[in-house]
Amino acid sequence: MAFWWPLLVLAAAYALCRLLLFLIPPTVPSIDVDASDVLAKEDSFIYIPRKGKAAQTDKVQCYEPATMKYLGYFPALAPDEVKEHVEQARKAQKIWAKSSFKQRRQFLRILLKYILEHQDLICEVSSRDTGKTMVDASLGEIMTTCEKITWLLDEGEKWLKPEYRSTGRSMLHKRAKVEFYPLGVIGAIVSWNYPFHNVFNPMLAAVFSGNAAVIKVSEHATWSGCFYFRIIQAALSAVGAPENLVHIITGFAETGQALVSSVDKIIFVGSPGVGRMIMQRASETLIPVTLELGGKDSFIVCEDVDLPNVVQVAVRAALQSSGQNCAGAERFYVHNDIYSAFVSQLVKIVKSICVGPPLAGRYDMGAICMIEHSEKLQNLVNDALDKGAEIAVRGSFGNLGEDAVDQFFPPTVLVNVNHTMKIMQEEAFGPILPIMKFSSDEEAIKLANDSKYGLGCAVFSGNQKRAIRIASQLHCGVAAINDFASSYMCQSLPFGGVKDSGFGRFAGVEGLRACCLVKAVVEDRFWPYIKTMIPKPIQYPVSDHGFEFQELLVETLYGYSVWDRLRSLVNLVKMITEQNSTPAPGTTTKKRR
Repeated sequence: MAFWWPLLVLAAAYALCRLLLFLIPPTVPSIDVDASDVLAKEDSFIYIPRKGKAAQTDKVQCYEPATMKYLGYFPALAPDEVKEHVEQARKAQKIWAKSSFKQRRQFLRILLKYILEHQDLICEVSSRDTGKTMVDASLGEIMTTCEKITWLLDEGEKWLKPEYRSTGRSMLHKRAKVEFYPLGVIGAIVSWNYPFHNVFNPMLAAVFSGNAAVIKVSEHATWSGCFYFRIIQAALSAVGAPENLVHIITGFAETGQALVSSVDKIIFVGSPGVGRMIMQRASETLIPVTLELGGKDSFIVCEDVDLPNVVQVAVRAALQSSGQNCAGAERFYVHNDIYSAFVSQLVKIVKSICVGPPLAGRYDMGAICMIEHSEKLQNLVNDALDKGAEIAVRGSFGNLGEDAVDQFFPPTVLVNVNHTMKIMQEEAFGPILPIMKFSSDEEAIKLANDSKYGLGCAVFSGNQKRAIRIASQLHCGVAAINDFASSYMCQSLPFGGVKDSGFGRFAGVEGLRACCLVKAVVEDRFWPYIKTMIPKPIQYPVSDHGFEFQELLVETLYGYSVWDRLRSLVNLVKMITEQNSTPAPGTTTKKRR
């Protein structure tokens, strides 16, 4: 007991110190970000954008999609300007690559502090630029970003440190490890549906792993992206990071193409069609590509669920963000036994949804971000109606002017749908809930897999093992059991899909290391006492018994049984001994006189 007592005291003291360090927050400076020009102004004029490709000029015009109030414009950068941004970032990255993890963590803490203290401002900017509600901005933008920052603070360094691996039988005298080095300049072309998170997500992984980042924001969410860039700049400056480490660039397709041709890796979030063009351009410089190309996520509801709760989740999944900013479930499969009850409860909720400007009151939905998309959504609905579907219910418009119809689309529930309808095959990205019946688990699996997309899925059942069994057979990259989108709140998990939903992963260990040059390293374990020596039988010139020696070496290392390996080892040692005692070819032995 006399021996253990001091150890117990030391352990208790250590635990107490760790607890005190946990309770005492680190010192984190505050940053000032000028937001005077992004605050709402009553005298903003109404902007009427041109439709179609003609809108791609030398300027990116910005406006609130919910009210059409003009926000300003940003330049559409030419290819030479993009390359200049990348070169500036490349110079800064060479300095940042030598930064410590302590400095990188402080950068994250400063960002986190600012986000927590300015949630309302960040959400309002996102809401004004995309039409989503403040609640949806908080759920999809603030929470996910804060979760990513805290995960990087807790685990990021661990996953970027050298990772030691087994050496196998032939290299027992060696030490094997994987090292992670920054790639250089990470380029990202991001979509408009989550303007805050879509900027911060690739930037955080890139900068924490020692890279620079150049991010092209969507022409449909440029105004907010450029404001969020000020936050990043202020935080980098506060930790003494080199200037030009992170860039936000603005423009259209030409700007994005130039970015792909200039960086060391590209991350793209968008459509399959544009994703293919990104790959083609990236093939010219053979840089790695991560593509997240949307989905047609299935939402499967078995007959043994807690129905009221699942219906609420279903509405949130389909209307996850405002209007066309929806990025949730797009196909609903409900068991025959509860189909009518599911639709009935869903109808009651959708009837209560009022479409309107998100900052003008408590509206459940907001505006469509892109011009002419409401027409696309209506065409999908019309196609379904022509093929036998019915509208069970539509949400209502609230406090909208007569000229604002094209800016909004009411939540729409479709029943009696099938897979011949475009609404069940094409990504809608809108507040439409098509609901289809199924009678068995096997049928639900078959229906869910009948898609060119494979991003995510959600499976609900009162029997969790049953839900897990169904989800395990769905061909997709992300699965939620008795929940929706919960996996994205676990930032330790990778995010991405298969098929037309793309490939590669961001978030998690996989996404963090995807920003790195992954280098395999082998070194001597007992240097300088044990060094690599070429066995004499296979030294040049190779002896007549060289191949026989090699055969015995393979059998010694990988023989089926221990006895086989021991027998081969004895023969191997015997051969080496005989070789060492035999004069090399071409030599002569002289007798002493």
